[in-house]
This record gives sequence, structure tokens and C-alpha cells, in this order.
Amino acid sequence: MDWLTAENLIALVTALLGVLVSTGAVWYERRVPHQRRIGYRVQLDTAIGNAAANGTVTGPGAAVRRGFFNASPELRDATLVLLRIENDGALSIGADHYTDGDDHGLTVEFRNRRVKAVVVTAPDHPRLLSHFPDSWQGPAEGATTVLLPKVPLNRGAHYKLLVLLTGGPIGDPVSVDGNIAEGHVHLNHSTTPDDKPPVFSRAARTVTIVLTVCVVALATIIVRERTPPPIGCATGTLTVTGSTAFAPVVRELAKKYEKDCPGSTVNVTAHGSTAGIRELAASGANHGKGSPAVVALSDGRKPGGYPQLRESMVAVSLFTLVLNDGIPVESLTLDQIRRLYRGEITDWNELAPGVHQPVRLISRDANSGTREVFQRRVLGRNELANSSLNCESLDDPASKVVRCELDSTEQVLSTVARLPGAIGYAELRSGSGLKGLHRVAIDGRRPVVEEIGVSSYPYREIEYAYTWGRPPADSLTSSFLNYLIRGSGQDVVLTHGHLPCSTPKGTKVCGDG
Repeated sequence: MDWLTAENLIALVTALLGVLVSTGAVWYERRVPHQRRIGYRVQLDTAIGNAAANGTVTGPGAAVRRGFFNASPELRDATLVLLRIENDGALSIGADHYTDGDDHGLTVEFRNRRVKAVVVTAPDHPRLLSHFPDSWQGPAEGATTVLLPKVPLNRGAHYKLLVLLTGGPIGDPVSVDGNIAEGHVHLNHSTTPDDKPPVFSRAARTVTIVLTVCVVALATIIVRERTPPPIGCATGTLTVTGSTAFAPVVRELAKKYEKDCPGSTVNVTAHGSTAGIRELAASGANHGKGSPAVVALSDGRKPGGYPQLRESMVAVSLFTLVLNDGIPVESLTLDQIRRLYRGEITDWNELAPGVHQPVRLISRDANSGTREVFQRRVLGRNELANSSLNCESLDDPASKVVRCELDSTEQVLSTVARLPGAIGYAELRSGSGLKGLHRVAIDGRRPVVEEIGVSSYPYREIEYAYTWGRPPADSLTSSFLNYLIRGSGQDVVLTHGHLPCSTPKGTKVCGDG
């Protein structure tokens, strides 16, 4: 019985509950209201006495009297009650349906208050007043009850009693009693004094609420069903290594993939593009038959000498020069950049007159794809030899400029921000929130993702993913690559400032190399 799951049982019970409630509501609407009912409610209960004078009327009911009320001592503790009596059932009520006695139909009791006077009104049904003839004397002064005649009431008809009372506080209970053939008298409620019957009855509202709850419950069950990822999931453990510039993208994608595909673990160990290629090659050589669960990401194509590695284009990445904020230079020409990295410019005063600060070149190590792209796309040659271990002072007396090599993009950014006169390079979005440094344009052109393909900005490269041969189609390696290149990973790639090669614009740019 594969269908007998917790979700299916909840759905079945919820559906049955909806049917039962609907059936019950229909029965209620047809059976229960089809009886004679007289409802009553107190619409007004207010003091017209002076609480400050005698303390009988207290709290929020205290009143200030003027004129007649103030000149009548017997009204010192007076209150006014407005009582509405209505036919709120489904059937009309005739005089012969009152069964309480020969001389009256209903009894209104005010408990601790005494009746001084009564006014009867029926603004919507003035003919009802004919049932209060002169022979109806009303209550005796000082009585605590009012006996009402047998007033016929069509469905929805009502009349009101305005009663002047003394001797008790406001809020003292008011009740209406009487016997109705095939019916009853009851206290009802209204949100406003004379509101019309609601468009939806109480039963209709109840049905609506219950059915809404049923729909929400069913929707929750549907939402709980895991939406299949855009590619087939795979389980196991995968290592993604290589580019530190692309590492932020891969780390976020790894978390998303593990969430979408339970049973999978994606470890990201970025040590540089070249180091990643070597790690993949070593894993493949030691793995024996098949392809190891390793993916190497490289800023640009792999070095020669690794024929077993199979490449896939992932995205176009933009890189930028970064400069310490103490140097007020916003753009450098290609010639100026090349002179700086040949050691021909040793002080920033030559490029920023008045700023005397030695040039410090903060570079990446030989494993870095970011460095390889910088040398090939911007410098057109290799960088100078390393001349400093601490990036601050020269260790080689023969060198004219300080140049040090660091292991990661994060180290380059923090060092450039810390050292006066320092310049380095990094992936575009890396360290975007880091203080102490700023990006430098090349020949007045800045790296803009939206302008890739039309701008001649030189410091850019295609990000490649490498595997050892062709991994099996159902493997975690193939699944994660599809997720990265063609799946929902494209949104993450775009968010980090890269252009996916699988997009229409990216296909052209990546195809042009």
C-alpha cells in the first residue's frame, strides 16, 4: 500500500473534514434556523445621574447633569436603557404564538433598577405600535419589570424600548423572558447598534473558515513535497578545488546543492588554479579506472601536459586592479601598469604628483590563475621576481621595487588595504566591502558585467571546470557540473558578478575566447 503515507492520510482526512463540514452547514441552514425565535439585545445603557453627588453611578458611566435632570433629585441615580427586540428566526410570529399568559407576551426584567418611564419605537415597522394601545398601561412606577403585549413580528421585524430607570448602576443585568410555541427567546449580539444582517450568516462564515483551513492544509502538504532540482541529484562526496577567485561562487553553490540533494557532500578547497589542476591530475593517476570525484576550477585554460583532463566552460570572470586608498589614482594606462610591474616606476609621485610613497607590488603565487590572466591579458609578460617576504621592505638589494607573493585573493586584498602605496589584483567582486582600498580602471575603462562583449576591458578570462576524463552521467561530479553550468547555479554565478557561458550572451563571449 504505497499510497498509505502520512501526507496522503492527512490529505484524505482534511478532504473528508471539508465534506462533513459542508454537509453539516447545509443541514444546519435547512433545519436549525427554521423555528420561531425572538432575540433581544441592549443597545444602550448609560447614566444620566451625577456620580460625583451620590456615588451610585460609578466608573466610566459618570455623567454631568444640566437643566431638568439636574433639578430633579429623584433622577440623581437615573439610567437610560435602549432595548431592541426582534424576530431573528426563519418564521413569522403571531400573537397566538405567545404562550406565557392571556395579558402579555414577554417580560423584561431590570433586576435592581426601578422603572420610571418607557417609550416604545418601531421606526422600520411603525404598524407594530398599534399593538401598544392606550389600554396598555406600561409598568407601574417603581416596578422592576415591564410586561409587553403579544406583538406579531414578521421575520426581521423589530421594535425598541427606551426605558428610564433609577436605583441601580449601569451594566446591571437586563433580561427578556417568554414562551414561544415551537421557538424560544434568546440574547443575541451585534457589532453595531442597528446593523443589517450580515451578507454571510454565522454558519456560512464558519464553513468558509473551515474550508480555507482545509485548503491551506492541502497546500502545505503540496509545498512540503520536495521540488525536484533542475538536474538529477546524486549522493556521495565531491571535492571542488582550484581557483580562489571563483571560490565564493562554488561555496555558495555547494550549500545550495547539498540542501537540494540530501545525501551529498561538496567540499571546496581552493588553493589556486594551477594547484587545483595538479591535485586533479594526481587524484586521477592514483584512482585507477574511472574518474575521481574531483573538479578543478581554473581562471583560463589549464597548462599543457595534462591530456587526460576534460574541460567545460563555466563563466566569464572579470578582474580588477586594487590600490591602497592613500594613492589618489583612479585609472592607469596599460603602459603605466606595465612600467609599474617592470620596476620602472618606484614611487607614486611620478603618477600622482605630490604623493611621495614607494610602490609595493602585491602579487599572487605561481599557482594563481588570476596572476596568469593578469600576465597574459594585461602585462603581456611575466611579473618580476619576488623581492620581499613581508611585502613592506626589500629583501633583495638589487631590486628596485618591493614585490611579494601571497597565497590567496583574500590575503592580497587585506595587504593592499593595510600597506601604503600597495597595488594588487583580484576577482571583481572579491573584497567589495573591504575598506582601505579602491578599484582602478584600465585606460579609463572599468569592469562591468553588463558590458562584457562590447567593452574592450582587457582583464577578463573564461572560468573553466576540469574533470579527469568524462565522469559517469549519474555521478555526483556530472550532477554538480550540470548544476553549476546549466542549472539554478546560473543565478548564483550572476549574483557574484560573472557571466554564465550557458546564457545567450555568454555563449557568444565564451565562444570568442
